[in-house]
Amino acid sequence: MDSNGSLEVQLQKLEEKVKAAILPADLNEKVEGMLSMLKAGLKAGGATFINFESTAKYIDWITSLPFTKETKDLLDLNAAKQILDKNHYGLESVKNRILEYLASIMLNLKITQGQDATIRAPILCLIGLVGTGKTTLAYSVAEALGRKFERIPFGGMGDAKILRGQSRALAEAEPGSIVKKIIHAQSRNSVILLDELDRVTEAARADIMGVLVELLDPEQNKAFTDHYIDYPFDLSHSLFITTANNTTNISTAVLDRLEIIQMPSYTDEEKIVIAKTYLFPKIRKISGLLDNQLLIDDPLWQNIIRPLGFDSGIRSLERTIEGICRKTARMIIEGKVAQNTQVHITAENIKQFLST
Repeated sequence: MDSNGSLEVQLQKLEEKVKAAILPADLNEKVEGMLSMLKAGLKAGGATFINFESTAKYIDWITSLPFTKETKDLLDLNAAKQILDKNHYGLESVKNRILEYLASIMLNLKITQGQDATIRAPILCLIGLVGTGKTTLAYSVAEALGRKFERIPFGGMGDAKILRGQSRALAEAEPGSIVKKIIHAQSRNSVILLDELDRVTEAARADIMGVLVELLDPEQNKAFTDHYIDYPFDLSHSLFITTANNTTNISTAVLDRLEIIQMPSYTDEEKIVIAKTYLFPKIRKISGLLDNQLLIDDPLWQNIIRPLGFDSGIRSLERTIEGICRKTARMIIEGKVAQNTQVHITAENIKQFLST
C-alpha cells in the first residue's frame, strides 16, 4: 500500500474515533473541518505525513477528554470520618475542619443532584512543614467523596505553559498538566491536588500565579482554555486542594481564594503511635518480612522517632523504620540469622540498626 493509501486508512480510523466520542457540537464541527481539509489534501496529493500526525495527535487528546464523564459522589459524612481516622492518627482540629468542609460540599451536592454540580466551596490550602500529612489528607478527601485523585507538583515549576499547555503551532506542543490530569482521571469531577504552591521558581511566579487565579475561581474555570486544546473545558466540577510549606511566596490574589488550614506538628507520643500502629506494619510487609520476624522492644521507640533530634513530620521516621527493616532483611538473606528466627531489637543492639 502506498503512503497515501496508508493515510486514507488512518484517516478513516480518525473519523470513526471522532464519531464514537462525545464532543461539544462546536468542537465536533471544528474537528470535522480539520478532517475534511486532510481528506481534500489527500485527494490533491498535498497532504503530508507531518500534517496528518499533528491532526491525529490533536484528535487523540480531545477525544480523550471527559466532557461529560463523572464519578458518582459518596455523600456519607460518617464514612468520611472513618476514612480520615483510618488514614490519619491525631490531627483532630484539622480533621474537624475538613469534615465541616465536606459537610458543606455534600449538602450542596445533595441539593443540586441532576443539575449544575459546580463546587463553590473555598479552596483548601494545607500549610505545614514537610511530612506533616498534607498530601495524604488531600487523598483522604478524594477517597471520602469517592472521586478520582490527581496530583500536580509545583516544586521547581518554571513555566506557566506546564499548566496551560503550548500552542499547536509550536513543534512538539502538547496540553498542560491540568488537561493531562483530567484525561488521566477520566472524570471531570476529580480531586486535583496542587502541591507545594510556594515552591515555584522566582522567574515564573507571576505567570503561574496568574493561571492559578483563574483555575481556582469557579466563575472563571467554567471555561478554562488550554493553549493546545484551544477549546474551553469546564473545571468547575473539579475539587482543587492546595498545599504549601508557608504562604510567603503565594500571591495575594491567590491567597484570597484559599482557606488556610494550618497543619500542626506531631508530638512524640503521636509519632510513637503512628510508628508502631501504622508505619511499622506497612514497611515490614513491603520489606518482605513476616509479622513475627522482627520485634522491637517498646521503650526503644523513643530513640527511633528521634534519631537526629526533633522533626515535625514523619518522613524521617519512615526512613528510619525502612532502614531497620532492610538491615533485618539483609541479615536474613546473608544467613546471619535463620529465616525462621525472630530478630529482636533491644537496647544492646539498637545502635547497629540505626546506624547509616
